[in-house]
Amino acid sequence: MKNIETNFRSACEKYAALDINVEKALEELAGIPISLHCWQGDDVNGFEKHAGGTSGGILATGNYPGMARNPGELRADLDLAFKLIPGAKKLNLHAIYLDTDKIVERNKVEPEHFASWIDWAKTKNCGLDFNPTFFGHPKAADNLTLSHPDKGIRNFWIEHGIACRKIAAAMGKALGKVCIMNTWVPDGFKDITVDRGSARKRLADSLDQMFAEKLPAKYMRDAVESKLFGIGVESCTVGSNEFYFGYAVKNALLLCLDSGHFHPTEVISDKISSALCFLDEILLHVSRPVRWDSDHVVLFDDELQNIAAEIIRNGARRVHIGLDYFDGTINRIAAWTIGTRNMQKALLAALLQPRKELAEMEKKFSNTRKLALLEECKQLPLGAVYDYFCAQYDAPCGITYMDEIEKYEKTVLAARK
Repeated sequence: MKNIETNFRSACEKYAALDINVEKALEELAGIPISLHCWQGDDVNGFEKHAGGTSGGILATGNYPGMARNPGELRADLDLAFKLIPGAKKLNLHAIYLDTDKIVERNKVEPEHFASWIDWAKTKNCGLDFNPTFFGHPKAADNLTLSHPDKGIRNFWIEHGIACRKIAAAMGKALGKVCIMNTWVPDGFKDITVDRGSARKRLADSLDQMFAEKLPAKYMRDAVESKLFGIGVESCTVGSNEFYFGYAVKNALLLCLDSGHFHPTEVISDKISSALCFLDEILLHVSRPVRWDSDHVVLFDDELQNIAAEIIRNGARRVHIGLDYFDGTINRIAAWTIGTRNMQKALLAALLQPRKELAEMEKKFSNTRKLALLEECKQLPLGAVYDYFCAQYDAPCGITYMDEIEKYEKTVLAARK
């Protein structure tokens, strides 16, 4: 701890030379929760007694040993991840992660089926976020749900969405922390599509019915998420970015921008400020795309740093941050830990920039000095500050978190078959 303190004080002096208050940056970072996605822990299988699993363009790859097989194991894995990650956190649940011994149809899920998750969140003093699950079900076999031409199938999924909104509100009320409920549907067509308009009108009508009841914003808020394409829906995704941007603005919902749901050369960092011109709040699902596949562990790369910079520059309180990836090729607890800590580091790097000075340079067209200052910031001792942040929460510094993960793998994960 002595070395950490010494390195931190030295770093503070270097940042102070640029008039950057490190203590204030750490205070701001501590108030930005990151929502960990439960589905990294079990490759998006869920715990339904029937149906479940992935479909609709979602594919988790890998067979690394130790996957969680039930809610208790998943919570135990999350306990370790939460211990290794400093700062404020939430947990993002999908509807298929209900905790019950009974068979419950998707349109019949209720808050009681998530009571154990609410109790767990209370012990962590963290909030919960929630998602309806519109995939991995016989009634989603055509890769069409809310836009399906069969009214009966549409009604089933509308009922599921309504039930999930009530669950999200119950979570927010029980925990005293707003629950963000994000709606993503896999709807689309594999090949030539001749009537996209009708499918999108059906989707809009279904969403109107699903969101008709106004629920208290202090308990829950609704978000809608687009996607470019998925396996089996290569030619047309009904819920495109243009569709959901318009729908969110028209209905004052949160727009969810997923960093892996766009063309490989298209980034969401540039979309954040645009969306915030027309919406009070937005949701991010931060992932890492590799070619067509969006769901790789988040790295401390240029786009993550750009995303974090846009969050901080445009008002962190207006942006809800969740992670969304599922890598079954590596230790799943490590995937949570690496990705979340990288997100925090990117936010910290943005908080440790001389933002006012850079903005003034831009207004005065002092672009050369602005570029020089931005490049100089890259050399500042961010790692020493993040180590200090970890130490404040009794979280491991540096790569030492892997020691605990590897020990847990030998003593706990290895016993799972």
